[in-house]
Amino acid sequence: MNFIETMRNRYTTKKYDPSKKIENQKIQELKEVLHLSPSSINSQPWKFTFVSDKGIKQKLAKVSWLNTNKVIDCDTVVVFSRINNIDLFEEQIEQELQKGAVDYYKEFIKPQSEEQIRSWFDRQVYLALGIFLSACAEMGIDATPMEGVEPKNYDKLLNQNDYSTLMAVAIGYRDIEDFNQPSKNPKSRRDINKVIETI
Repeated sequence: MNFIETMRNRYTTKKYDPSKKIENQKIQELKEVLHLSPSSINSQPWKFTFVSDKGIKQKLAKVSWLNTNKVIDCDTVVVFSRINNIDLFEEQIEQELQKGAVDYYKEFIKPQSEEQIRSWFDRQVYLALGIFLSACAEMGIDATPMEGVEPKNYDKLLNQNDYSTLMAVAIGYRDIEDFNQPSKNPKSRRDINKVIETI
């Protein structure tokens, strides 16, 4: 299957089969995918937490709004977090990035407000999210990106202080009765000519 067919067949899973588990090798590959994800100036202002422990998932499910059943029934919940501590981030890039990247940050990003800087961090995490969802589709793993969670409560449950939850992704394998799969609910997109322009 080529990538276009893969994207035609991927969808936001609404119902998981809790008896189906993702092979450990695939979980390790998904971790490596996130590790290799691109970010502006290679800033990597993020952390990704893989949660498969049933007890923790039960607690996360209670603070996941309409996503409760997905969190409980999926194999793993991957929490996407951005660094919240700007001082820590600046120490990190000073130690790990090339001078040109650090200079770019100091000239173009650092002069902005803390809110704007964190918004820049957020955008890097969303780049990783897109890569991750595409990788899941290519690997035959079903996924549900979820902004419908309570970030502060996720942070408490995961003991996060220097990082803040942005969203989570449930991953696993669909229930054969899932109403949202393309065979039951064909994928809907706006006309390609309304969203793609060629100049």
